[in-house]
Amino acid sequence: MSVQQELIKRLQERSAVIGIIGLGYVGLPLMLRYVELGYHVLGFDNDPSKVEQLNAGQSPIEHIHSDQIADAVGCGLFEATSDMSRASQADALIICVPTPLDRYRQPDLSYVVGTTDAVVPHMRFGQVVSLESTTYPGTTEEELAPRIGSGGLKVGEDIFLVYSPEREDPANPDFKTQTIPKVCGGYSPACQEVGQALYGQVVDRVVPVSSARAAEMTKLLENIHRAVNIGLVNEMKMVADRMGIDIYEVIDAAATKPFGFVPYYPGPGLGGHCIPIDPFYLTWKAREYGLNTRFIELAGEVNSSMPEWVLRKLADALNARGKAVHGSRILILGIAYKKNVDDMRESPAVEMMEYLREQGAVLAYSDPHVPSFPPMREHQFDLEHTPISEETLAAQDCVLIATDHDAVDYDQVQKYAPLIVDTRGVYRDRTDPKIVRA
Repeated sequence: MSVQQELIKRLQERSAVIGIIGLGYVGLPLMLRYVELGYHVLGFDNDPSKVEQLNAGQSPIEHIHSDQIADAVGCGLFEATSDMSRASQADALIICVPTPLDRYRQPDLSYVVGTTDAVVPHMRFGQVVSLESTTYPGTTEEELAPRIGSGGLKVGEDIFLVYSPEREDPANPDFKTQTIPKVCGGYSPACQEVGQALYGQVVDRVVPVSSARAAEMTKLLENIHRAVNIGLVNEMKMVADRMGIDIYEVIDAAATKPFGFVPYYPGPGLGGHCIPIDPFYLTWKAREYGLNTRFIELAGEVNSSMPEWVLRKLADALNARGKAVHGSRILILGIAYKKNVDDMRESPAVEMMEYLREQGAVLAYSDPHVPSFPPMREHQFDLEHTPISEETLAAQDCVLIATDHDAVDYDQVQKYAPLIVDTRGVYRDRTDPKIVRA
């Protein structure tokens, strides 16, 4: 039996050990799904405190319950570690690490490259490596394959390489790891077969594509599609605002068309680990081919301008009441990047907080999903969650709704806050002079 056939057999029989590198919003749900099916999972993370937390059966992510982690640890099928030398114990290594942008808005592959370099000395015959991190087309072939092959293992014969982009949507009750189709592209046909065996047991449908590059482009298209449409509706919001038209009424009316229209809703900007970042990966790579992705870049400009537009609306609303931003008490309502999660990555609320702090506002935030402002690479606030109360709301000069969590009592906010700037359409059906739509 060949190396490839033996590995496929182990994956299909669920006797393979699965290594997951990066135990965050992508890695942990994937771990739980493999454990659910009886695979042994070895999780890798470079944060020792997170490793300790997970091995104690505690979850670092709100929407993943600690009892799920405790069950995985308790049944002996999951262990977390920071020791990359143990990569040799895994039959599959699935890389789920961040791919952010650097200060110049260019792709930062340091996490992917650093992770690969760390595990290459410990790779062996008969393993499969899958990259799930969002990246530009060519990363798997140009960055991972040469590194993996540098130790003497031949990719496609001795060791196998695929790209299969993550499609997690944290806290979405309608979809889970099992039910979200999994795109998979191999470095070679042999790699593709192994990749399909790797994921074929844990998801209902594997979607094979012809290459890793095609899979990488698929992920970018998915998120650029959203970014462009959000940019469009955000621009429409600004035009409608100047014309005195309710953009939500327009969207709801347009959505009654049974074909050819998909509703998107405006907001204060883009957040999360994909949509604000992915378009820049493609625009950067396209320049290598002499192309300018003007349509994508324009949508990025519109979306990037939304926090500034919201803040102008806020400043105008305060000015109309004889107040300046400087010295005003402003409560940010919701600082996670989207509703009902604790995920702060690329949250537009943080950008608005930075500006308001620079302008001398007295800031507080209320977010039941974020008990204290977390450490972030580029932002630091020594703030903790302020519970909503009549006294708290009445003491503010303005409440800025940045994220519309379901747990908030918006009737109470409307009753006691003297001024509300609503970026999410919470009060779309209400008329109240103290509510400003932004």
